[in-house]
Amino acid sequence: MRKLLLVSTAFAISAFGASYKGAISESGCGAKHADGGPAAEKCVAACVKKGAAPVFVTEGKVLKIKDSSKVMDHLGKKVEVEGAVDGDTIDISDIKNL
Repeated sequence: MRKLLLVSTAFAISAFGASYKGAISESGCGAKHADGGPAAEKCVAACVKKGAAPVFVTEGKVLKIKDSSKVMDHLGKKVEVEGAVDGDTIDISDIKNL
């Protein structure tokens, strides 16, 4: 019974995701825009407009974003996100600018 409870608790925690700090960049430049700022905002927005996919850069990792519509107001900005990482993709449940 204890093992079942521990496994159930671990699954419930992972289902909610975690909090990560980083930046919204785009697939062409990746981590190059991890610092955010006005130049990053312009570059990322222009590249996304041309068809590049938004990505989330955190701790040197570049993660694909499951639903990019959630980050369109944060292109090129430093952010904190709540979400669950699965391989090289993050499913963002909440995002706010830093």
